[in-house]
Amino acid sequence: MKLRRHYLTLRHSFPHVQEETPLEVTVEELAMPVDCTPRNMVLLLKRMQQEGWISWTPRKGRGNRSTLLFLARRDHIALLEAQELVAKQDLQAALALIQSMEQAASLKEQFQEWLSGRFGFHSELQGKRRTDTLRFPLQQTIHTLDPAAIHYAGESHLVNQLFDGLVRMDPKGASIQPHLAHAWDIDPTRTKWTFYLRKGVMFHHGREMRSSDVKYSLERLKRLASRGLYSWVYAGITSIESPDDTTIHIHLAEPDETFLAFLTTNRAAIVPQDACETDGAQFGITPVGTGPFRLADQQQGVWILEAFDRYFQGRGFLDRVEVWSLPEASASEAASPLPPFQVMHNVRLTDQSAGGWQQIRQSGMTCKFMTVNESKDGPLRDIAVREAIDYAIDRHHLVDLLSGDVIEEGSSFWPQYDDLAERYRSPGSPNEAASKLEAAGYRGETLILATIPQYEADARLIQQVCAASGIALSVNLIPAEQFKGQDRMTADLLLFAIMLDEHRELRLIDLFKSMQQHGRSDMRESLEHSIRLLLSEPDVRRRTEILYKIERLLMDRHSLLFLYRKHLKTAFHPSIRGISFESLGWVRFKDLWFT
Repeated sequence: MKLRRHYLTLRHSFPHVQEETPLEVTVEELAMPVDCTPRNMVLLLKRMQQEGWISWTPRKGRGNRSTLLFLARRDHIALLEAQELVAKQDLQAALALIQSMEQAASLKEQFQEWLSGRFGFHSELQGKRRTDTLRFPLQQTIHTLDPAAIHYAGESHLVNQLFDGLVRMDPKGASIQPHLAHAWDIDPTRTKWTFYLRKGVMFHHGREMRSSDVKYSLERLKRLASRGLYSWVYAGITSIESPDDTTIHIHLAEPDETFLAFLTTNRAAIVPQDACETDGAQFGITPVGTGPFRLADQQQGVWILEAFDRYFQGRGFLDRVEVWSLPEASASEAASPLPPFQVMHNVRLTDQSAGGWQQIRQSGMTCKFMTVNESKDGPLRDIAVREAIDYAIDRHHLVDLLSGDVIEEGSSFWPQYDDLAERYRSPGSPNEAASKLEAAGYRGETLILATIPQYEADARLIQQVCAASGIALSVNLIPAEQFKGQDRMTADLLLFAIMLDEHRELRLIDLFKSMQQHGRSDMRESLEHSIRLLLSEPDVRRRTEILYKIERLLMDRHSLLFLYRKHLKTAFHPSIRGISFESLGWVRFKDLWFT
């Protein structure tokens, strides 16, 4: 309420006055920071006194100084105000208020403890009508829910709840199954794909999905995300035909054996043409799909999903899901005591907090690595310098700094092919590493390491480890949406991560395509030849062999420098039933039910 805001304004205006310490002050002096008239200030003081927040002894006469005692602690009032803002679903304002306080760390801890109690499963009866709600914390900011524009895992997770694709991948990545399309054919040239759509699939805004929406979705993706994730796949589409409402023909310039797998990704989600053209750039804030949940509202960091009654695969148990996006700076530390909500993704639990909870080590993982920009003039154009730097980076020390059961060393995107003992032995000493660097011709030049803001902490640790071996790094942070553009070409090294999930093949090709842009001509030609061979190969095992050979080629020229892998875990309360997972272990909200 406004009265609490006025009280906090007064307290901020007199920061050195302790509670219950008399303050001689005029009404006019109090009215100035609150920006009101003296008469209104008197009314505010009376109300604050009634609340027990102050003691006010007025002295009559203009200019006379009255006595004011602050009784309520400012952190207590701030916490009450933040709680009310949360009740109004203004999470961002609540977090901003907490952060603005002098004792932000302790107050944030109190607020987090209170906030965690609001998460979880809630069931409410109104007459005979039962409403089941899951309030779900997401420790990321949601920028968009447009499948063509998403960049982050949290956005991807929500898009999976709101949208569907023509086909879907089973969680283990073993097979591709029908979804919006109930069947498909491919011609003998393997360049013409025909999909037969289900009848009666409805969009959230009440219109039936048609083949023209599929055509529009893929053409829109080419137009809006020409350099986006997997853009090399949809760039190969030459034409799309929709002869009737339930049939779609997609023509490719060349055979691409990864095309069907691409259609299982949420990048290829089907959107309604009418809603996209009406909403334009706002579609990411007001998305419309065919998924099991529809977006009912979003404001101030809270995204409200409601079950879609007409979902073609049947309605889920939950009526409502509230996703509260918490900025990473305000999120609880990974190893902190477990707060009382039912599902947590990407967590590490202590033995104490894990009691009574079930944990699943997800099959997917992330792999952190650096790549070299060989197109830039500088010391890294020399393979001897690249080799010396590769050797001088102490991975063992880096993993120690990142200590945890989810971190492991790795020298391949294919864990079964790791050869740590041969490839990444630790430098014997900083002097040995420095000698090897000097012998290679490195003279301490500062190298630019570019990455996205979300990986800044990793970049700083790498900077620290490299400095110990005599390698000078300067960190340049580039927004994710710009990372594939020209901004990164000024860097010497690029730090990034790749998801090793059921879409690993697509992700690796995307990485190698990206590396072509900053490689020397011989590397570009070699990659182009291998990737073309891979895309025309129908045998998945043979494609894996080609990908592994590309990886070894890049490692042998020290253009690809592996750092470590990170396993992720999902924890859930035993009261949850129907647990099933999508990419990287995210829970499908549709399948959840509670006892």
